[in-house]
Amino acid sequence: MSMPRGVIPPMTTPFDANGNLVLDAVKPQVDFLIEAGATGLAAGGSTGEGHVLDDAEYTDLMAATMEAAAGRVPVIAGIIVDSTRDAIRRGQAVKEMGVAALQVTPVHYLFRPSDDAMLEHFRVVTEATAMPLVIYNVVPWSYLSPALLNRIMKEVPLVVGVKQSAGDLKLLADLMATAQPGKSIYSAVDALMYPSYSLGAHGSIAAILTAAPHASVELWNAVQAGDHARALELHTGLLHLWNGLVADNLPACTKYALELQGVPAHLPRAPMPVPDERQKAAVRRGLEGLGVRLAAR
Repeated sequence: MSMPRGVIPPMTTPFDANGNLVLDAVKPQVDFLIEAGATGLAAGGSTGEGHVLDDAEYTDLMAATMEAAAGRVPVIAGIIVDSTRDAIRRGQAVKEMGVAALQVTPVHYLFRPSDDAMLEHFRVVTEATAMPLVIYNVVPWSYLSPALLNRIMKEVPLVVGVKQSAGDLKLLADLMATAQPGKSIYSAVDALMYPSYSLGAHGSIAAILTAAPHASVELWNAVQAGDHARALELHTGLLHLWNGLVADNLPACTKYALELQGVPAHLPRAPMPVPDERQKAAVRRGLEGLGVRLAAR
């Protein structure tokens, strides 16, 4: 199937001070990202703290996202669980909502399945849901090599692509150089979007896109147009912002970036802390360096 290309921001999930979902805040974020030029959205992933959602909350979040998107762009549903059964349950819960694909993190808590068992996990999930699936290759101790990813994509046809998240750009380059035609390879190497696009990535799904969607869309467009001078300028600005965002509380810092741009993002779910004053100052500087007009201080 045809998957979206370009900038696909992973949405944050708004919580109140008691850790409850604030579903009314989903639509303002969806509108902000689409109006900035996003070609798709992802919800329920790691930027969206998908790992802390129970099944009912997950379903409510995806329903609110689909309602807010209203068919304007495709929506990819993130799934972060540690069993095949749970991945199937979540996939089946969102299938009838019209999501474009599932974004599934490999099983990762402590015990890594063998390569054969990992392939079987994705095969069974796609067979049970009949949904296209993007592997979210993010967990360092459960990392899938380019060779294994290509094997899975070849043997499981509904695995339509990979969201490659690692600081090592060579792994992304190796994957793109060996992937079958028709598979979608998305970069989640936040600091290196410019070289990712220049190497031929089909798009990106990464927190930096949510924190600074306008500059991120402009960067994608600049590379597609061959304007590498402007792309390098944007890369430098986005790199400075990323250096202010990246931390163990990255979702909370991304929410702060949204709040500074007038988008109600609310709080992370405990025990994730809100950004401290040093982090806030770094995020403000990064956005100002990109020429973003701040709506709040």
